[in-house]
Amino acid sequence: MKITKFPQSCLMVESGGVRLLFDPGALKYRDEYFDIWDSADAVFITHKHPDHCYAEKIAKFRNSLPVYTTAEAAAAYPELSRAVRIAEGDKIAVGGISVTAVKAVHGYHPMMKGNEVYENVGFVADDGAVCLYITGDTICFPTDIKANALAMPVTGHGVTMTAFEASLFAKETGAKTILLTHMDNEAFEVDYAYIDKHFGKAGLEYIVPDSGWSLEIS
Repeated sequence: MKITKFPQSCLMVESGGVRLLFDPGALKYRDEYFDIWDSADAVFITHKHPDHCYAEKIAKFRNSLPVYTTAEAAAAYPELSRAVRIAEGDKIAVGGISVTAVKAVHGYHPMMKGNEVYENVGFVADDGAVCLYITGDTICFPTDIKANALAMPVTGHGVTMTAFEASLFAKETGAKTILLTHMDNEAFEVDYAYIDKHFGKAGLEYIVPDSGWSLEIS
């Protein structure tokens, strides 16, 4: 499985000639991304916020490209009327990759008033050799998901986990490859010393991938 990082939480996951795009957002978007994103075999969106769902661009993807997202996200953008509505527990097979929508609990702070997220999912992509768990924006909750690789935000700010609970959550998944996503927005500072402290205590190493970074896992 090959994972390529784009800004914020956007990932392209490739395996066996299948390309899946997760959370193509508007933050730091570049026109050069469009053809790459449009080459995917399916698009998966965790929730409605524009840093995860650049609806204007997604609507311009070729008509044969399936888009899967929550009912709330589809309703928020009329241009995504063709999107397939999904919810926790739904499973979609795309070629040799199985994608399952799993629980995620989007956090809140007062700056989000009027733009709260009530429908939110994470995704587990499994090609039979590698299992990648994409948590999406979520605060901590009990989970029994096990994975080889984990992509998660740890920025806190009420919206996602802080490094304290994120390190414990990550350890429970058993993931050996941990990618920290959602770290691109300069409006919200990231305390890397705090992250190092708690991931170090948990005995975990992590990667903060830049846009364009790729990794192959087998």
